[in-house]
Amino acid sequence: MLPWYFSEEAAAAKYMPQLQHNMFVLAARAAVLSVITGGGKWVEIKAHADPLYQHLIVTAERKFWRCVESGEPPALFGVEPPHTEHEHAKAELKKLMPEDAHQAIGHGLRGKRSKSGAVAFDILEMEGNHAAIE
Repeated sequence: MLPWYFSEEAAAAKYMPQLQHNMFVLAARAAVLSVITGGGKWVEIKAHADPLYQHLIVTAERKFWRCVESGEPPALFGVEPPHTEHEHAKAELKKLMPEDAHQAIGHGLRGKRSKSGAVAFDILEMEGNHAAIE
């Protein structure tokens, strides 16, 4: 992990599912996450087994593997993925962009139209809420 972004909390959050899975497989009550940052600093993070967390992880893994075997798209605990909502929002943004515009900028977003007519969006770091259409 890069030293300027490193935090023990972020490292623990990132690797905790894997660590809890490994503790479950080994029936271990505790484990240590060993991290060497990009600056060469070694950090040791101790973790205790969490049986409920482990149960949820293993349940999710088993359900995912059944989806791999059956070809069914995974949907954990009956929750719809946010992909549909994202696609709807993107379609609404595309409607706001004039057909003859090459790009439109506003509210921290830039929409650019390719030669084929497809529109791609980027997030911009802008001061104020300026809008422009080219």
